[in-house]
Amino acid sequence: MSKSSPSLQRPSWNWKRNWQLHLMLVPAVLLILLFAYLPMGGLVMAFQNYKPWLGFTTSDWVGLDNFRKLFDQPDSLQIIWNTLVIAVLKIVAGLVVPFVFALLLNEVRRTVFKRTIQTIVYLPHFLSWVILGGILIDMLSVEGGMVNRALQTIFGIKPIFFLGDGDWFRATVVISHVWKEFGFSTIVFLAALSGINPALYEAGVVDGANRWKQTLYITIPALMPITIVLATLSLGNILNAGFDQIFNLYNTMVYDKGDIIDTFVYRTAMVQGEMGFGTAVGMFKSLIGMVLIIISYRLAYVWGNYRIF
Repeated sequence: MSKSSPSLQRPSWNWKRNWQLHLMLVPAVLLILLFAYLPMGGLVMAFQNYKPWLGFTTSDWVGLDNFRKLFDQPDSLQIIWNTLVIAVLKIVAGLVVPFVFALLLNEVRRTVFKRTIQTIVYLPHFLSWVILGGILIDMLSVEGGMVNRALQTIFGIKPIFFLGDGDWFRATVVISHVWKEFGFSTIVFLAALSGINPALYEAGVVDGANRWKQTLYITIPALMPITIVLATLSLGNILNAGFDQIFNLYNTMVYDKGDIIDTFVYRTAMVQGEMGFGTAVGMFKSLIGMVLIIISYRLAYVWGNYRIF
């Protein structure tokens, strides 16, 4: 019997020849095991009345009581609702603003000006919310804040309690998040724009299409596949409303509109010491997020023909 073609044979790993490449993976694998998989053993606290001085082995086992407590508390539904509202607003605004900005930036013909604008809008992404939180607290202060002084001087508007009123707090969180991240998110849309065949625009010019019609019938349809992919993949983050941002901006006056699952878990587990209950809330969020990620990847494959494995 003749030997099978080399292309049909199962590839074999040559460990001796590629040992350097595999060695380079060791630190990354160790970090993932240490910080991603090893801590999963702590999920047992969700089923215990965990006490640090008793440990995992001797803390009282309570079964699903911590999960029942999550839904029995009057604030639980409001916290889940706050998380969904803020996360959805961030996702929608985080798609629309970079989409529109990429279209506008694509019309700029002066390369120097275009690159300057790109650099300016990218910079906030690299600043932490610890820094930006302090800046926003000073800028939005009722007394002496730059924004309120400008509104009062120019428009005669009374000072607005941006970080003390629940409705204004949500708007402030969403707008500041978009301001920080839209420049970095624009990179994806600019990359998609660079892949559009120039012949399409040339054909449009021949047919008498102006810049607006070229944008409407060529540019926007070309961006829709990547937009659909990003929108569907964002479903996996529907319960991630941004702990670091809200933790640095919120206060007791906006708990009714600004408290989210992550900040609630922090206060419950780390401040009040109810680590079992805090772990149960975090586990509930993680399970819902896992289901949403699976659904979002399936939708991205069906609607946008996108898959990672």
